[in-house]
Amino acid sequence: MDLAVRSELVEQVRAFTEWVGAGRKLTQTGRITLADAKTLVPLLSTGDVLERTIGNHVYRARSSEHLLDLMLVVECAKVARLVRKTGQRLVPVKKNQALLDDRRKLWFALFTGFDKLGEAFLHSGFGESLLRPEFEHGSRAVLASLYSADGAVTFASLCATVWNIVSAPYVLEDLTELQLEMLRSTNDRDTKETLDVLRRLGVVALEDKSAELTELGRSGMRQLLGEPEAGDPIYQVKITLLDNESLPVWRRVLVPSATPLDRLHVVIQAAMGWENYHLHYFLDGETHYGEAEPELQYRDERKVRLDDLVKPGGRLVYNYDFGDSWDHEILVEEATVATSDGRYPRCIGGEAACPPEDVGGTGGYARLIQVLGNPGHPEHQDIVGWLGLDEPGQFDPARFSLEEANQRLAARR
Repeated sequence: MDLAVRSELVEQVRAFTEWVGAGRKLTQTGRITLADAKTLVPLLSTGDVLERTIGNHVYRARSSEHLLDLMLVVECAKVARLVRKTGQRLVPVKKNQALLDDRRKLWFALFTGFDKLGEAFLHSGFGESLLRPEFEHGSRAVLASLYSADGAVTFASLCATVWNIVSAPYVLEDLTELQLEMLRSTNDRDTKETLDVLRRLGVVALEDKSAELTELGRSGMRQLLGEPEAGDPIYQVKITLLDNESLPVWRRVLVPSATPLDRLHVVIQAAMGWENYHLHYFLDGETHYGEAEPELQYRDERKVRLDDLVKPGGRLVYNYDFGDSWDHEILVEEATVATSDGRYPRCIGGEAACPPEDVGGTGGYARLIQVLGNPGHPEHQDIVGWLGLDEPGQFDPARFSLEEANQRLAARR
């Protein structure tokens, strides 16, 4: 059975689209009418409350926009382009109705449009969180954190990640401690609400205080990021910095064999530890491949895949920074296949630190190592300052961290 069949939101969107039929009248503000909302809430089992009694008072919803679970379903149908608003009517998009018969494609349309849905189900006005206006970035941070984890991630960790992302554009230093605490609290509330909607979409499984991607959610992330499915061809590639014999610097990575060269460039930068400040090119012995700029006269690297150029045992040259001219050998050591629990690209080995940017090529790097290792050298403090170090030992040319290499790869996805 298709895993997407288990998605509560997929079934609600299908039922809502079928209810829209040939079209439905909207209010003057473009909302579902309250009369239709009274039909839809039980039909879709959204759980919205149209009327509640508190003490001796009866409170009734005055607009469907306050029925947040219903609004989520409506906006999902719009994001999937199954319906659209035209004038004062909601009408079907006929060319996309085939999605109703393919739950997996419908699910992926909702999954890829999830970062546009925050305003549909998060509270606005008084008590509004920072996540609501920053939902695109905050929701992506949630999914990235879950995808990079090997198992469940605590709510506390996810809330902290989201807060760091969504609060970054704002100046909060003038808030009182109480105001900051309340703002943080509303943000945590909406982060948990976001996780619950992802649960309804079938993307995550929730425990008491943690969340974990489902098999469907992990598969969707792989597809979203262009990563391989289980059984797809993978290359094991060794990236070696050339002309640096005194201190060998290399990385071994697993990448999809169909990786375009522009993506391979990003992988090399992250695995090695470069900062992507400078130009680069690939060379297969005859042809240069790089960014599509007329003055460089390179073949467009976006249109060439790794397996177009090399098979196992084959080599490419990768040059980074035309001034320092760092040449790398790209050796395809072997071909394998992706596993269902693997993440790609992934670094599986390496040795020594990446040279600092703008150090002056292999000669400049050799001199930096010599001066840094000699506290009595007249340029020692200048080098320490240039590197931005508090102490010389903070930069160890022989140090390599596999964990940090994979963190960089995950961040640059």
